[in-house]
Amino acid sequence: MATTASPTAYPVQKSDADWQKALTREQYMVLRKHATERAGTSPLDREYGKGGYLCAGCGHPLFDSATKFNSGTGWPSFWEPKPDSVGTTEDRSFFMRRVEVHCANCGGHLGHVFDDGPQPTGLRYCMNGAAMTFVKEG
Repeated sequence: MATTASPTAYPVQKSDADWQKALTREQYMVLRKHATERAGTSPLDREYGKGGYLCAGCGHPLFDSATKFNSGTGWPSFWEPKPDSVGTTEDRSFFMRRVEVHCANCGGHLGHVFDDGPQPTGLRYCMNGAAMTFVKEG
């Protein structure tokens, strides 16, 4: 799994007001307030074209389409992020213990990682589609 970073260590820093101006309401709620979109609502869950997934907040490359798989959960899922693209922190919200995934460049909340994914990593990076954009290759 990726390394943990402190919130002050992110290269991209913006005020809360600037984030609100730069993002849609849904992107802001997910990336900056740690919300979760409803399962099955993101078109990125059904995107299987060749390309890359970028942070919707800062454009940082996060995942390659070659690592995407259909987890059946209703959220875009990947078995591995790009090198040095994400960080993790412990999430103890809702009386659960989970591993939160955030953009290593801006700290935006992307989703969570679980240990029930396919090989070769056995991990499932369960991401909010609102936290990402897809750039088709070619």
